[in-house]
Amino acid sequence: MQILVTGGAGFLGSHVADALTEAGHYVTIFDIRTSPYLRSGQKMVTGDILDQRTLENITANQDVVYHFAGIADIDECAKRPVDTAKYNIIGTVRLLEACRMAGVRRFIFASSAYVFSGSGYFYKSSKRACESFIEDFYQLYNLPYTCLRYGSLYGGRADERNSIYRMIRQAITEGKITYSGQGDEVREFIHVRDAAQSSVRVLEPEFENQNIILTGTEKLTYRQLLEMIREIMGNKIDIDFVTSTRKAHYKLTPYNFSPKLGRKLINNPHVDMGQGLLLCMTEIYEKVHSEKHEEMGLLTDEK
Repeated sequence: MQILVTGGAGFLGSHVADALTEAGHYVTIFDIRTSPYLRSGQKMVTGDILDQRTLENITANQDVVYHFAGIADIDECAKRPVDTAKYNIIGTVRLLEACRMAGVRRFIFASSAYVFSGSGYFYKSSKRACESFIEDFYQLYNLPYTCLRYGSLYGGRADERNSIYRMIRQAITEGKITYSGQGDEVREFIHVRDAAQSSVRVLEPEFENQNIILTGTEKLTYRQLLEMIREIMGNKIDIDFVTSTRKAHYKLTPYNFSPKLGRKLINNPHVDMGQGLLLCMTEIYEKVHSEKHEEMGLLTDEK
């Protein structure tokens, strides 16, 4: 199929674009910047998610649209409420309208496990609003959809906005990890490649007009995660717990009671957490050392 991936230059979007290409689909990536992960056979279009004419052009002749564009970091959303409403909500509605006009066969939305949570602030609110608009577009205009409620992601191509990336990078560069919280916060971490493969599976008819939960297979506290990282690194790093007053994130579960239930989809086979952490460490270690070599090169040039 012809498939458009908005936000396809980002962490999750780029992996989903790759998984779609590997599945034999014709992928167009739309983002505000050129993807550094662009693969052979993928088409790249740069532009603004708020530009209606651009959206109408890129959705023409597309069978399916995966929507990952927007502000994806909870803390960034908390600092930028107006931009969150503009890019996350208005951008989504503009894209929905373009998809309706183009006759797109499925709109697949990157939602979040926070969508019916008491945590998450403006990020949660924007995802909740988007899901409501998506459901209304289906009811009014018969635009089929699938909402993917992603949990805690980790893996290659992440950056400082990702908690596991931050912890591993600090461990490599400073020999310690400073964690804000008690460590008993529970997560079901899912490797980004597992999330991407499951995101392709939802193209099957049974997932049409469904809310799908994509989280990991096992519950893990942050304390257990930190101990796992320390053990993998030969017990040579220090772990420092500091008191946190932040309420943006949940402790045990992101969910409050809601009658709108979602189905949970698990990728099988999936990336083992220990192996996934090793892959992250390798990538971050190589990145850190590459940065150091570049700095040394600049110092040498200056001399």
